Amino acid sequence: MPTTALKANPETSVHPLPPQPEACVTMLDVRAGVDAIDRQLVALLAVRQGYMDAAARIKVERSAVRDEARIEDVVAKVKAEASRLGLSHAIAEPVWRQLIDRCIAHEYAAWDRIRAGD
Repeated sequence: MPTTALKANPETSVHPLPPQPEACVTMLDVRAGVDAIDRQLVALLAVRQGYMDAAARIKVERSAVRDEARIEDVVAKVKAEASRLGLSHAIAEPVWRQLIDRCIAHEYAAWDRIRAGD
């Protein structure tokens, strides 16, 4: 199973880089690795949320917020990347479907908020 080395991030550099999964020998090692990944995921999700805000600003019609074809396209791309990296589809697909659902809800709220003063 391929693994990618964790990269140092200036925003999280106060946390030493944990060992890679195959090098973990204690549960403290495992938990440090999971915590490091969670910090990176939160940072990436914050950026993704910014794109949802941009989409809400750009889309003229509220009905354009939910795009079923785009949802299926994203899920297909995620599954392909999951296969390439050895991530189980049983993890990847439901996680992304939930992520997409929550992002759509955020985008609807942002769309409404942006236009509330119109």
